[in-house]
Amino acid sequence: MAKEAKTNAMRMLERAKVNYKALTYPTDDGGIDGISIATKMGEPFELVYKTLVTKGHSGNHFVFVVPVAKELDLKKAAKAVGEKNVEMIPVADLLKTTGYIRGGCSPVGMKKQFVTVIDASAETLSEMYVSGGRIGLQICANPKELANAVGAKFEFITHE
Repeated sequence: MAKEAKTNAMRMLERAKVNYKALTYPTDDGGIDGISIATKMGEPFELVYKTLVTKGHSGNHFVFVVPVAKELDLKKAAKAVGEKNVEMIPVADLLKTTGYIRGGCSPVGMKKQFVTVIDASAETLSEMYVSGGRIGLQICANPKELANAVGAKFEFITHE
């Protein structure tokens, strides 16, 4: 059996000496949204996080990592990164900005290291899931180790 190719996210975590598990999930049904992924993996929604990329008033890009069942609060997100406002980037700009496509966007291993904020709900977890850098792959790691690897901070950035 052929060894599975590593993604940029996996290589970066290994360089940072972060322990992680790589898990695959079926993609043939087209369900690549966070809720579908959590369901396919049999994991609680509270442990599975999605990666959202925004652009601030300054023109800088910012990465926010939030639970799949929650919605990013753009006002809280802007405040967390010291911006007047932030808005989601168009899906068409995701690949050229991050190196990742929709459904496979990981907070780890982007083309450039952007300011990253992880929702504070993850701070007390022993493990969390984020995209592994391609559709069909999730990475499970300790949130604090993951945050250290990407220079992220924890803030409450979702709607109540």
